[in-house]
Amino acid sequence: MNKNQTARRTSEDTDALIALLDLADDIPGAAGLRARSYELLGLAHGAAVVDVGCGSGRAVAEMAERGARAVGIDPDERMVTVAGGRWPAADFRVADAYDLPFADGALHGYRAEKVYHILDDAARAVTEARRVLAPGGRIVLIGQDWDTFVIDAGDAALTRTIVHARADLVTGPRVVRRSRNLLLEAGFADVTVEAHTRIFTDATMVPVLAELAGRARSAGAISDAQAESWLAEQRERGQRGQLFLALPLFVTAATRR
Repeated sequence: MNKNQTARRTSEDTDALIALLDLADDIPGAAGLRARSYELLGLAHGAAVVDVGCGSGRAVAEMAERGARAVGIDPDERMVTVAGGRWPAADFRVADAYDLPFADGALHGYRAEKVYHILDDAARAVTEARRVLAPGGRIVLIGQDWDTFVIDAGDAALTRTIVHARADLVTGPRVVRRSRNLLLEAGFADVTVEAHTRIFTDATMVPVLAELAGRARSAGAISDAQAESWLAEQRERGQRGQLFLALPLFVTAATRR
């Protein structure tokens, strides 16, 4: 995530992204996963911590409520404005993952959720994270593997096409598979990886499935008719309480030597 990428995003794009982030923040299990990330950071009262790619700012506000000196970073000025409006007591700044506005060793914690898959150089971001962390500081990365949406559907082949076509539109769709090694190669210690799988069976995630199908259609991987029929099936499943979507999220944590 850098400023050049964000410059191509319109205000409508940002608003749509905020709506998706709000949905993700409110689904069952999301609050617990955020809380787990704070535990892995080992937040102490007064600890300086950054949330990179902070989005609309909820994690920053929650870490501040726990007594941390939390700063939210995002390269999208509109996103930072929205976050500041929602959480006026919190600290939000415009910056990107490759150039953080902190001195060497200034932070005790570094957190990034659903960010590294949009970076074109994840290793560079990890190097920057190591620079701003003090020895003993903690890093926590949360993300999904974009090839592993597990969806029940009548047409399995079409579903695989949709999932993989959507993954192919992501800069780093499989970066979570590399996260452990990225941290090891950057000199971090005590690297751990956890998998937290969320399972959805009602209509809550239909907007996410609609985004998958819509992006696959826009990429030319499926036809309009295929997208519409596939999504109609998922909507019907959601209404009956028979939708099935499993989404594994991976939490990678480590300590700055």
